Amino acid sequence: MVKKPEPAKNDLGAVESTSGLNPVQLIQDSKDELAKVIWPSRQQLISESLAVIAMVTLSATTIYLVNNLFSWAASKVFV
Repeated sequence: MVKKPEPAKNDLGAVESTSGLNPVQLIQDSKDELAKVIWPSRQQLISESLAVIAMVTLSATTIYLVNNLFSWAASKVFV
């Protein structure tokens, strides 16, 4: 009896398909992966979003002020 070769596995242990894209399998795998996600609560989402907005605002303000400082200093030196 002839034994069929086993499907090739990639470095992560997933079986690689030799027939190309399988849309049904892709959708099923996507659903399985999304089921593993730990979604944040509404309160956590809001508080972390506000923290990101605050840090971006702080960074942008700091860059703006440093830029103005260097512009002022350059205008005094290179007049």
